[in-house]
Amino acid sequence: MEYKDYYKVLGVDRNADAETIKKAFRKLARQYHPDVNKGDKKAEERFKEINEANDVLSDPEKRKLYDQLGSNYQQYRQAGGDPRNYDWNQWARRQGGAQTAEQPFNFDTDEFDLGDLMESLLGRRYPGQQSARRPRDLEQPVQITLAEAYRGTSRVLSKDGQEIEVTIPAGVKTGSRVRMKGQGMRNARGQTSDLYLVIEVAPDATYERQDDDLYRDVKVDVFTAMLGGETTVQTLGGNVVVTIPPGTSSGKRIRLRGKGMPKLNPKGEYGDLYLRVMVTVPRELSDEDRRALEKIAKHYEA
Repeated sequence: MEYKDYYKVLGVDRNADAETIKKAFRKLARQYHPDVNKGDKKAEERFKEINEANDVLSDPEKRKLYDQLGSNYQQYRQAGGDPRNYDWNQWARRQGGAQTAEQPFNFDTDEFDLGDLMESLLGRRYPGQQSARRPRDLEQPVQITLAEAYRGTSRVLSKDGQEIEVTIPAGVKTGSRVRMKGQGMRNARGQTSDLYLVIEVAPDATYERQDDDLYRDVKVDVFTAMLGGETTVQTLGGNVVVTIPPGTSSGKRIRLRGKGMPKLNPKGEYGDLYLRVMVTVPRELSDEDRRALEKIAKHYEA
Protein backbone atom coordinates (compact mmCIF):
# COMPACT_ATOMS: atom_id res chain seq x y z
CA MET A 1 0.00 0.00 0.00
CA GLU A 2 1.40 3.40 -1.00
CA TYR A 3 1.87 5.95 1.77
CA LYS A 4 -0.13 9.13 1.23
CA ASP A 5 0.56 12.48 2.82
CA TYR A 6 -2.99 13.51 3.65
CA TYR A 7 -1.87 16.95 4.79
CA LYS A 8 -0.39 17.51 1.34
CA VAL A 9 -3.58 16.16 -0.30
CA LEU A 10 -5.66 18.84 1.48
CA GLY A 11 -2.95 21.48 1.19
CA VAL A 12 -2.76 22.18 4.93
CA ASP A 13 0.03 22.33 7.49
CA ARG A 14 0.56 19.34 9.79
CA ASN A 15 -0.40 21.57 12.72
CA ALA A 16 -3.63 22.74 11.08
CA ASP A 17 -6.64 22.86 13.39
CA ALA A 18 -9.95 21.13 12.72
CA GLU A 19 -11.60 24.24 11.26
CA THR A 20 -8.74 24.79 8.78
CA ILE A 21 -8.96 21.16 7.65
CA LYS A 22 -12.74 21.45 7.27
CA LYS A 23 -12.48 24.59 5.13
CA ALA A 24 -9.74 23.08 2.94
CA PHE A 25 -11.80 19.93 2.40
CA ARG A 26 -14.96 21.83 1.43
CA LYS A 27 -13.07 24.04 -1.00
CA LEU A 28 -11.41 21.09 -2.75
CA ALA A 29 -14.58 18.97 -2.67
CA ARG A 30 -16.45 21.67 -4.55
CA GLN A 31 -13.61 22.05 -7.06
CA TYR A 32 -13.23 18.35 -7.88
CA HIS A 33 -16.78 17.08 -7.38
CA PRO A 34 -17.89 14.76 -10.22
CA ASP A 35 -20.94 16.94 -10.89
CA VAL A 36 -18.61 19.83 -11.72
CA ASN A 37 -16.14 17.68 -13.68
CA LYS A 38 -18.37 15.25 -15.55
CA GLY A 39 -16.39 12.60 -17.41
CA ASP A 40 -13.06 13.71 -15.90
CA LYS A 41 -11.54 10.54 -14.41
CA LYS A 42 -8.60 12.41 -12.89
CA ALA A 43 -10.96 14.77 -11.07
CA GLU A 44 -12.98 11.77 -9.87
CA GLU A 45 -9.85 10.10 -8.44
CA ARG A 46 -8.79 13.38 -6.87
CA PHE A 47 -12.24 13.71 -5.27
CA LYS A 48 -11.92 10.22 -3.76
CA GLU A 49 -8.44 11.05 -2.48
CA ILE A 50 -9.71 14.27 -0.89
CA ASN A 51 -12.54 12.40 0.86
CA GLU A 52 -10.07 9.79 2.09
CA ALA A 53 -7.75 12.45 3.50
CA ASN A 54 -10.62 14.26 5.20
CA ASP A 55 -11.93 11.01 6.68
CA VAL A 56 -8.63 10.53 8.50
CA LEU A 57 -7.64 14.10 9.41
CA SER A 58 -11.11 15.20 10.56
CA ASP A 59 -11.27 12.35 13.10
CA PRO A 60 -9.03 13.10 16.15
CA GLU A 61 -8.33 9.42 16.90
CA LYS A 62 -7.57 8.50 13.29
CA ARG A 63 -5.41 11.58 12.88
CA LYS A 64 -3.42 10.78 16.01
CA LEU A 65 -2.81 7.24 14.79
CA TYR A 66 -1.91 8.47 11.31
CA ASP A 67 0.59 11.00 12.70
CA GLN A 68 2.28 8.31 14.80
CA LEU A 69 2.25 5.59 12.16
CA GLY A 70 2.64 7.38 8.85
CA SER A 71 6.35 8.14 8.44
CA ASN A 72 7.53 4.79 9.88
CA TYR A 73 5.13 2.94 7.65
CA GLN A 74 6.43 4.79 4.59
CA GLN A 75 10.06 4.02 5.43
CA TYR A 76 9.31 0.36 6.00
CA ARG A 77 7.47 0.04 2.68
CA GLN A 78 10.19 1.86 0.77
CA ALA A 79 12.69 -0.62 2.16
CA GLY A 80 10.68 -3.45 0.61
CA GLY A 81 9.24 -4.80 3.86
CA ASP A 82 5.95 -6.68 4.12
CA PRO A 83 3.64 -4.83 6.51
CA ARG A 84 2.03 -8.10 7.55
CA ASN A 85 5.38 -9.26 9.00
CA TYR A 86 6.35 -5.97 10.62
CA ASP A 87 7.29 -6.08 14.30
CA TRP A 88 4.82 -3.57 15.67
CA ASN A 89 5.97 -4.07 19.25
CA GLN A 90 9.45 -3.03 18.14
CA TRP A 91 7.99 0.01 16.38
CA ALA A 92 6.03 0.99 19.48
CA ARG A 93 9.16 0.69 21.65
CA ARG A 94 11.09 2.96 19.27
CA GLN A 95 8.35 5.57 19.65
CA GLY A 96 8.91 6.04 23.37
CA GLY A 97 9.93 2.92 25.26
CA ALA A 98 7.54 1.28 27.68
CA GLN A 99 3.88 1.95 27.17
CA THR A 100 2.30 4.74 29.22
CA ALA A 101 -1.21 6.03 29.60
CA GLU A 102 -0.49 8.43 26.74
CA GLN A 103 0.57 5.61 24.36
CA PRO A 104 -2.38 3.71 22.89
CA PHE A 105 -0.28 0.87 21.44
CA ASN A 106 0.24 -2.42 23.23
CA PHE A 107 0.61 -4.92 20.40
CA ASP A 108 0.54 -8.66 20.75
CA THR A 109 1.95 -9.90 17.43
CA ASP A 110 0.14 -13.23 17.82
CA GLU A 111 -3.24 -11.53 18.04
CA PHE A 112 -2.71 -8.17 16.37
CA ASP A 113 -4.59 -7.71 13.10
CA LEU A 114 -2.87 -5.13 10.92
CA GLY A 115 -5.86 -5.10 8.63
CA ASP A 116 -8.10 -3.93 11.49
CA LEU A 117 -5.65 -1.16 12.36
CA MET A 118 -5.28 0.13 8.80
CA GLU A 119 -8.97 -0.26 8.08
CA SER A 120 -9.83 1.85 11.12
CA LEU A 121 -7.34 4.44 9.90
CA LEU A 122 -7.85 4.42 6.15
CA GLY A 123 -11.07 2.52 5.55
CA ARG A 124 -9.28 -0.18 3.49
CA ARG A 125 -7.52 -3.52 4.06
CA TYR A 126 -4.57 -5.29 2.51
CA PRO A 127 -5.02 -7.74 -0.36
CA GLY A 128 -5.97 -11.21 0.81
CA GLN A 129 -7.58 -10.00 4.04
CA GLN A 130 -11.33 -10.24 4.48
CA SER A 131 -13.42 -7.56 6.07
CA ALA A 132 -17.01 -7.54 7.23
CA ARG A 133 -16.85 -3.86 7.98
CA ARG A 134 -19.05 -1.42 6.18
CA PRO A 135 -17.19 1.19 4.09
CA ARG A 136 -16.96 4.69 5.47
CA ASP A 137 -19.70 7.26 4.89
CA LEU A 138 -19.14 10.20 2.56
CA GLU A 139 -20.07 13.86 2.90
CA GLN A 140 -21.04 16.31 0.17
CA PRO A 141 -21.46 20.05 0.89
CA VAL A 142 -24.64 21.59 -0.55
CA GLN A 143 -25.60 25.27 -0.42
CA ILE A 144 -29.24 26.37 -0.44
CA THR A 145 -31.05 29.70 0.00
CA LEU A 146 -32.98 30.73 3.08
CA ALA A 147 -36.22 30.54 1.08
CA GLU A 148 -35.36 26.95 0.12
CA ALA A 149 -34.65 26.14 3.76
CA TYR A 150 -38.05 27.60 4.66
CA ARG A 151 -40.16 25.58 2.25
CA GLY A 152 -37.88 22.58 1.65
CA THR A 153 -36.21 21.83 -1.64
CA SER A 154 -34.38 19.13 -3.60
CA ARG A 155 -31.11 18.58 -5.41
CA VAL A 156 -30.24 16.25 -8.29
CA LEU A 157 -26.93 14.46 -7.84
CA SER A 158 -25.09 12.31 -10.36
CA LYS A 159 -23.77 8.92 -9.23
CA ASP A 160 -22.44 6.15 -11.45
CA GLY A 161 -24.00 7.78 -14.48
CA GLN A 162 -27.43 8.01 -12.88
CA GLU A 163 -29.23 11.07 -11.55
CA ILE A 164 -30.63 10.87 -8.03
CA GLU A 165 -33.06 13.44 -6.67
CA VAL A 166 -32.61 14.17 -2.98
CA THR A 167 -35.27 15.85 -0.85
CA ILE A 168 -34.00 18.45 1.62
CA PRO A 169 -36.61 19.00 4.34
CA ALA A 170 -37.92 22.39 5.44
CA GLY A 171 -36.20 23.86 8.49
CA VAL A 172 -32.63 22.70 7.82
CA LYS A 173 -29.81 24.88 9.15
CA THR A 174 -26.18 25.33 8.25
CA GLY A 175 -24.53 22.11 9.44
CA SER A 176 -27.67 19.96 9.05
CA ARG A 177 -26.96 16.56 7.47
CA VAL A 178 -29.34 14.87 5.04
CA ARG A 179 -28.76 11.13 4.77
CA MET A 180 -28.78 9.30 1.44
CA LYS A 181 -28.88 5.69 2.53
CA GLY A 182 -26.66 3.32 0.55
CA GLN A 183 -25.37 6.05 -1.80
CA GLY A 184 -21.84 6.22 -0.42
CA MET A 185 -18.99 3.81 -1.16
CA ARG A 186 -19.18 0.10 -2.00
CA ASN A 187 -16.59 -2.44 -0.88
CA ALA A 188 -15.56 -5.75 -2.44
CA ARG A 189 -18.24 -7.60 -0.46
CA GLY A 190 -20.99 -5.43 -1.89
CA GLN A 191 -21.60 -3.48 1.31
CA THR A 192 -22.49 0.17 0.85
CA SER A 193 -22.10 3.20 3.07
CA ASP A 194 -24.26 6.32 3.21
CA LEU A 195 -23.79 9.73 1.64
CA TYR A 196 -24.59 12.76 3.77
CA LEU A 197 -25.41 16.14 2.30
CA VAL A 198 -23.93 18.77 4.63
CA ILE A 199 -26.17 21.82 4.35
CA GLU A 200 -24.98 25.40 4.17
CA VAL A 201 -27.74 28.03 4.18
CA ALA A 202 -26.51 31.09 2.29
CA PRO A 203 -26.84 34.53 3.94
CA ASP A 204 -30.04 36.40 3.00
CA ALA A 205 -30.24 40.09 2.08
CA THR A 206 -33.48 40.67 4.03
CA TYR A 207 -33.58 38.22 6.91
CA GLU A 208 -31.17 37.39 9.69
CA ARG A 209 -31.61 33.92 11.12
CA GLN A 210 -31.00 32.88 14.72
CA ASP A 211 -31.85 29.21 15.15
CA ASP A 212 -35.55 29.03 14.17
CA ASP A 213 -36.25 32.76 14.63
CA LEU A 214 -35.94 35.41 11.94
CA TYR A 215 -35.17 39.13 12.20
CA ARG A 216 -35.72 41.85 9.62
CA ASP A 217 -36.05 45.62 9.36
CA VAL A 218 -39.38 47.20 8.43
CA LYS A 219 -39.79 50.85 7.42
CA VAL A 220 -42.64 52.81 9.00
CA ASP A 221 -43.37 56.44 8.15
CA VAL A 222 -43.17 58.93 10.99
CA PHE A 223 -46.90 59.65 11.00
CA THR A 224 -47.86 55.97 11.35
CA ALA A 225 -45.23 55.64 14.06
CA MET A 226 -46.67 58.62 15.97
CA LEU A 227 -50.38 58.00 15.45
CA GLY A 228 -50.43 54.23 15.05
CA GLY A 229 -51.77 52.35 12.06
CA GLU A 230 -51.10 49.36 9.87
CA THR A 231 -48.39 48.35 7.44
CA THR A 232 -47.99 45.35 5.16
CA VAL A 233 -44.89 43.23 5.76
CA GLN A 234 -43.51 40.52 3.52
CA THR A 235 -42.60 37.28 5.26
CA LEU A 236 -41.25 34.01 3.87
CA GLY A 237 -44.77 32.61 4.23
CA GLY A 238 -46.49 35.52 2.47
CA ASN A 239 -47.60 39.08 3.21
CA VAL A 240 -49.12 39.94 6.58
CA VAL A 241 -50.76 43.12 7.88
CA VAL A 242 -49.03 44.37 11.03
CA THR A 243 -50.53 46.80 13.55
CA ILE A 244 -48.16 49.61 14.56
CA PRO A 245 -48.97 50.94 18.07
CA PRO A 246 -49.14 54.73 18.53
CA GLY A 247 -45.87 56.28 19.69
CA THR A 248 -43.66 53.58 18.17
CA SER A 249 -40.04 54.68 18.11
CA SER A 250 -37.29 53.62 15.74
CA GLY A 251 -35.61 50.41 16.91
CA LYS A 252 -38.69 48.96 18.59
CA ARG A 253 -39.20 45.24 18.01
CA ILE A 254 -42.53 43.74 17.05
CA ARG A 255 -42.89 39.98 17.42
CA LEU A 256 -44.88 37.93 14.93
CA ARG A 257 -45.44 34.51 16.48
CA GLY A 258 -45.07 31.52 14.20
CA LYS A 259 -43.78 33.56 11.25
CA GLY A 260 -40.18 32.35 11.53
CA MET A 261 -38.53 29.18 10.22
CA PRO A 262 -40.21 25.77 10.36
CA LYS A 263 -38.76 23.51 13.03
CA LEU A 264 -37.23 20.18 12.10
CA ASN A 265 -38.46 18.74 15.37
CA PRO A 266 -41.25 18.80 16.28
CA LYS A 267 -42.59 19.15 12.77
CA GLY A 268 -45.43 21.56 12.19
CA GLU A 269 -44.06 24.18 14.57
CA TYR A 270 -42.41 27.46 13.60
CA GLY A 271 -40.09 29.99 15.15
CA ASP A 272 -40.97 33.69 15.39
CA LEU A 273 -40.30 36.69 13.17
CA TYR A 274 -39.04 39.86 14.86
CA LEU A 275 -39.56 43.16 13.06
CA ARG A 276 -37.14 45.99 13.81
CA VAL A 277 -38.98 49.26 13.20
CA MET A 278 -37.09 51.87 11.16
CA VAL A 279 -38.98 55.19 11.31
CA THR A 280 -38.70 57.23 8.11
CA VAL A 281 -39.33 60.95 7.70
CA PRO A 282 -40.31 62.87 4.56
CA ARG A 283 -37.38 64.60 2.85
CA GLU A 284 -39.36 67.47 1.35
CA LEU A 285 -42.10 69.48 3.02
CA SER A 286 -44.38 72.19 1.66
CA ASP A 287 -44.37 75.53 3.42
CA GLU A 288 -47.83 74.80 4.76
CA ASP A 289 -46.77 71.41 6.16
CA ARG A 290 -43.66 72.92 7.70
CA ARG A 291 -45.66 75.62 9.49
CA ALA A 292 -48.11 73.01 10.78
CA LEU A 293 -45.29 70.83 12.11
CA GLU A 294 -43.54 73.78 13.72
CA LYS A 295 -46.77 74.62 15.50
CA ILE A 296 -47.09 71.05 16.76
CA ALA A 297 -43.43 71.00 17.81
CA LYS A 298 -43.86 74.17 19.89
CA HIS A 299 -46.87 72.64 21.58
CA TYR A 300 -44.74 69.69 22.83
CA GLU A 301 -41.71 71.72 23.87
CA ALA A 302 -40.82 71.18 27.50
